[in-house]
Amino acid sequence: DFVGTPLSQGCLVLRNQDMVRLFDLVSAGTLVYIDPPPMIIGEKRCRSIHFTGIFGTGMSALAQYLRFQGIAVSGSDRLLASEDTASMRQSLEGLGCAIVGQDGSGVDRDADAMCISTAIEESNPDIAAARARGLPIIHRSDLLAAIIASRQTIAVAGTSGKSTVTAMIFEFLTACGKSPSLISGAPLRRLEKQGLIGNAWSGGSDLLIVEADESDGSLVKYFPEAAVILNVSKDHKGVEEIGGFFKQLVSNASWAALNADDPILRALPASVRYGRDDSASWRPDREELLPVSVKLFRNGIEYHLPLPGSHNLENLRGALCVCGHFGCEGPVLAGAVRTFEGVARRFAVTRTVQGVHVVDDYAHNPAKIAAAVSAARGASDRIIAVYQPHGFVSTRFLRDAYIATFRSVLRRHDSLYLLPIYYAGGTVNKDISSADIVNGLGPVSFHAQVVRDRDELMTGLQTEARSGDCILVMGARDPSLPALVRKIVEQLGGEAVG
Repeated sequence: DFVGTPLSQGCLVLRNQDMVRLFDLVSAGTLVYIDPPPMIIGEKRCRSIHFTGIFGTGMSALAQYLRFQGIAVSGSDRLLASEDTASMRQSLEGLGCAIVGQDGSGVDRDADAMCISTAIEESNPDIAAARARGLPIIHRSDLLAAIIASRQTIAVAGTSGKSTVTAMIFEFLTACGKSPSLISGAPLRRLEKQGLIGNAWSGGSDLLIVEADESDGSLVKYFPEAAVILNVSKDHKGVEEIGGFFKQLVSNASWAALNADDPILRALPASVRYGRDDSASWRPDREELLPVSVKLFRNGIEYHLPLPGSHNLENLRGALCVCGHFGCEGPVLAGAVRTFEGVARRFAVTRTVQGVHVVDDYAHNPAKIAAAVSAARGASDRIIAVYQPHGFVSTRFLRDAYIATFRSVLRRHDSLYLLPIYYAGGTVNKDISSADIVNGLGPVSFHAQVVRDRDELMTGLQTEARSGDCILVMGARDPSLPALVRKIVEQLGGEAVG
């Protein structure tokens, strides 16, 4: 049987699951010759790249994308032995990636370059090993910039909603026959069902959809064909600094769509503005907010999205605007919207036997927390919010905004449980805790509590949760959070059937 798409002269094109199937079919000791075109990064021609921190969301997406192109990939990660990353390791190894310990010994002499992210510190053993072997060290953003420059790229940026809109544009353009590729910041449920990690895909056209993260400012290196900017709010950096990054990205892009409903984005130049504001040239005719979905009507077409919340209406506007620019409109697009499966850990709802809705959400800044709580109101009048802040620097920077947000969105009879700050390692000043947020709330009408650990959280939830409640679990970066959600569901009688 052929694996991949046959070409002339006995050659095959391998993409996505083809790579998985290839390594399933061959046995140990079999010689497999793959001859990809090299990845050109600056003046360096790369056929083999080592990723330090390969289990990171952005790094794993790049690693998979390059594997799909036939580039040899190896990688290390400090979470190599963790049960929470076992599935990702298995998936990467299934693609032919060599996964090794992060002690420098796995930095391959045959690699053409080593890729690192901002999270990798100078003291990492892999860096010393790479330098000793004369291996070029490139930043994740420089690798992504090179990929973006090599394709007809659509970059999706904004403080909130990037992963969802990236997934929307990818799925919608795929349904319209555009066959795009994908490099995303979160797994798509539709791709997970195909046995992939879900945050990367290799399509058959020159189109590439990329999530452009603003957290370290590196998106100013990107020169995409098109860009969509969703919103601006305080997150890893201040609003003014983030706005400056987005202004540069707009300048770098050949075409840019900006959200007209965001007052900061209205000050930036744009090829087209979308939204409900009078300044928008792309506007919906009518919209409806339903308990578990939203509807948008435009030019006689109903777009029914099976996701709740006003923030998902905002996401849908941006995605539809971009898709229209690339010739994807009408009934086919409406069908893709109706069957959109969403992104992992973006308001994933499970109803338990005891009648409690448990929601797993990636919300990790004040704006995203507010949006998640607002969407949860569609499932229940009473919210039990569970939040795990991540990073001491980020928590210190956002402390006052967290306090203001929780005061604003939580009501009488709601509850708030804060877990200890998630520490991902590295050099950091641990001079703040979750207690600083709860203490800063002062007198409030809802119950607010810091828990020492997850066992104490479980005790509180088991005592408090009752039928009709919504337990909203929020947080980022920690790969064990999905396991926490599963444990909560099990404790409340398991998932309800039917």
